[in-house]
Amino acid sequence: MVAGEHSGDLLGAAVIQALKQRYPDCLIEGIGGDAMIAEGCDSWWPMERLAVMGLIDPLKRLPELLRIRKTLKQRWLSNPPDVFLGIDAPDFNLPLETALKQASVPTMHLVSPTVWAWRSGRVKTVEQACDDLLCLFPFEPACYEGRSVRAHFVGHPMVDALHDLPAADSIERQLGLSGERPVLALLPGSRRQEIERLLPIYLEACRPFQEQFTLVIPASSAANKAIIEQIALAAKVPVMVIEGQSRELLKVAHFGVVTSGTATLEAALLGCPMVIAYRMSTLSWALMRHLIRTPYAGLPNILAGEAVVPELIQSDLSVPSLTDALATLRREDARQAQQTAFTLLEQQLGANFGERCATVIAERLEQAL
Repeated sequence: MVAGEHSGDLLGAAVIQALKQRYPDCLIEGIGGDAMIAEGCDSWWPMERLAVMGLIDPLKRLPELLRIRKTLKQRWLSNPPDVFLGIDAPDFNLPLETALKQASVPTMHLVSPTVWAWRSGRVKTVEQACDDLLCLFPFEPACYEGRSVRAHFVGHPMVDALHDLPAADSIERQLGLSGERPVLALLPGSRRQEIERLLPIYLEACRPFQEQFTLVIPASSAANKAIIEQIALAAKVPVMVIEGQSRELLKVAHFGVVTSGTATLEAALLGCPMVIAYRMSTLSWALMRHLIRTPYAGLPNILAGEAVVPELIQSDLSVPSLTDALATLRREDARQAQQTAFTLLEQQLGANFGERCATVIAERLEQAL
């Protein structure tokens, strides 16, 4: 197995745990983080060596990354594993999978690239790289119909993770919420540019609601917490800023404004009605808008195949439009309509992600042995 970042490490750990239930003596080797190592993975390099972002950092680290991948390939070609599982990190894993597959090593990849959203040509790359593809979303296998790769829907690990959260009253005590006023959650994203671009709009749109609601903003880091507090102070809108605990906040929030991304799926699975918002730079939007193949930005709407959650994207996002959308969510019928759709969404994704992955891997192992 090879995971290249924290999210992949968590996926890998869930898979290893389920595999160990079936094969207590199985040997897991490759590259993983703390979670995979805790479940018994023998990691030959620190996973952090693969975790690169942006444009410049990967170029600086390219010689090292190529050297690690070459060493992995040589090890596994000389001593072939019964199966190889690449966990996300497609730029690193797919070429490695391709080399191993050409040598008749059974190869699998966990997490489909977003071929349904953009760069659909990557379907052919995946087909060349792996025998089996484990997909997190139910609509993804259809993208590979007619191809030699077998695409399996295995559910989303977030469903299992969110079931483990404490009860709502315990979370309110933990966050220091009195319960006297309903909570309006604002999730402006985790990147500094996103926060600086979006949060002033969110705060101004919430100004009419500041007397009736407690406005709470989770910060993904101490640095982001300082930025958020500074923006809120300048806006003169009273807010509570907490560090982390965004999932806990969404579980107890009356409704919220959620920046487009994974957090929209978290909010939906936690039953938190929301408005999805996003705005990027004009240049980025001009480049991206012609590449995007989906009619919706938010995962809840993509999964539902319809606009169950209002989306305010790019020029549609303004203080008046967001204020109006939030005013609508003050109505119980509007919140209930979203929550009904969210229940169906959770049923659609299903639980037991690790076990479902292990079942597909076991089938592949039985064919290989």
